[in-house]
Amino acid sequence: QVQLVESGGGLVQAGGSVRLSCATSERTFSNYHMGWFRRAPGNERECVAAVSSSGGTTYYEDSVKGRFTISRDNAKKTVYLQMNSLKPEDTAVYYCAAAVPSGVFVFNIERSYNYWGQGTQVTVSS
Repeated sequence: QVQLVESGGGLVQAGGSVRLSCATSERTFSNYHMGWFRRAPGNERECVAAVSSSGGTTYYEDSVKGRFTISRDNAKKTVYLQMNSLKPEDTAVYYCAAAVPSGVFVFNIERSYNYWGQGTQVTVSS
């Protein structure tokens, strides 16, 4: 069982920035694709960003392109989500997820991922 622990959420004003972190003690962290999802009140959970195990491939949901950056540090077993130019509509619970790579991997769907963190709240005030 891979345990993922998110941190870095909180309350921020519109236009501000937040960096989320997701850490694990899993020794094979570098083998996993990683994703950040969010669920806003009344909405389905959606993938906002993902990164391949090597870091060479990334995915961004259209509404966050140019504002959010996903990165990973395999030595620290941590994945990050840098969120800039935040908007009130970015308010959500943000979840980190880990996936065992498969032959045809779809980064932006929940069922691709095997392990989930508990989530961290990000609230953007207008």
